[in-house]
Amino acid sequence: MPLPVQPKVLIVDDNDMMRSLLRGLLRSEHYQVVGEARNGALAVDFIEKIKPDIVFLDVMMPEMDGLEALQVIKAKYPEIVVLMITGNPSVENVQQSIQHGANGFVVKPFNSAKVLGALNHAWEAAKAIVATQENT
Repeated sequence: MPLPVQPKVLIVDDNDMMRSLLRGLLRSEHYQVVGEARNGALAVDFIEKIKPDIVFLDVMMPEMDGLEALQVIKAKYPEIVVLMITGNPSVENVQQSIQHGANGFVVKPFNSAKVLGALNHAWEAAKAIVATQENT
């Protein structure tokens, strides 16, 4: 099944301003922001209902942090592109994110070029995988 031209995006961050910044940036491009969540537990519930194509997932959040949510998301929906967001890009955070299937990493503070670069790279890689699977 081909990936959509206008991907549906879920933004997960406990900081209202970060969600607002990402929402504005993504909507100014060709991305459809379909929802937002303040923690990983709410994100997992949202994903069950809406099935976004892309999730921006903050690492540090209350209730269920991003690394825990990433594991749940990738176990159930391995096709969802997940980009981790963090203000603390420790080696451990990066390694755990990659180990659990993250498709990219964005470090706070970020600018639009960094976010869009990471997102476009991850989305193009996902499209390439889908195309390869369709040809086999």
